[in-house]
Amino acid sequence: MNREFLGELISEALAVFIIIAFGDSVAAMYLLYDPSPYLHAYWGVCIVWGLGVTVAIYATGSVSGTHANPAVTLALATYRAFPWRKVIPYWAAQIVGGFLGAALVYALYYPVINHFNDLHQMTRAGGGGMGVFFTSPAPGITVWHAFSDEIILTAILVFGIFAITEQYNEMAPGANFGALIIGFLVAAIGASMGYLEAWAINPARDLGPRLFAYIAGWHGSAMPAMGHYWWVPIAGPLIGGVLGATAYEYLIYPFLPAQLRAQKARQGKIGEEGVIIGE
Repeated sequence: MNREFLGELISEALAVFIIIAFGDSVAAMYLLYDPSPYLHAYWGVCIVWGLGVTVAIYATGSVSGTHANPAVTLALATYRAFPWRKVIPYWAAQIVGGFLGAALVYALYYPVINHFNDLHQMTRAGGGGMGVFFTSPAPGITVWHAFSDEIILTAILVFGIFAITEQYNEMAPGANFGALIIGFLVAAIGASMGYLEAWAINPARDLGPRLFAYIAGWHGSAMPAMGHYWWVPIAGPLIGGVLGATAYEYLIYPFLPAQLRAQKARQGKIGEEGVIIGE
């Protein structure tokens, strides 16, 4: 492994670490305190998750591009020439970052978690406080419905990321402003659809903290979880990410005016002064 690739893996791990450090911490504040400071301000939870993504991009984007999400990595390998040989190492680094981010949140909040469980006569093995670390379906949401939700939500996320970062999209934000818009996109998904199953939309965001929670005493509540739910936030986003990227590639990208001009230029149909020959 060369120094450059090692730096990319460290960058991906750090990006997810940052996201989980902010995101799971705000989940702890939302869940563990009574009254919750976010009880009537759920948008605050969403925006913290989104800003965690924004900070991660600004911190690590120059090194690895800040995929910070196995679904994004898979989509980029499928449509943006990201090397397939790097996909599995990126996934592993992202999951490690999620695990370590959850460990940090646990170090900060474990006395509050213990107090919450004692107060409500709950145990970790019984799922007390598990919402701090990993996702689960809301009442009335079946495992298979959650699976379809995660496909749809992640498709929206990756479609948006492709649009925001597309070099030929003349409406895309410039001057490195895209990181903030991607953060707002994450927040908007959470604010509009997050209550379905806590909007994982990222296998590493769920699996890394879930593995930590398993070790930290949540055991069967974490893995395999009720209804063997653990696979849903992994498979759903991976499928959804590719579907969202596919939608962008076939429904938007071929019709971008700047892309069409560049294509004609490559075909030698534009003169030296930018005039399209034959039109």
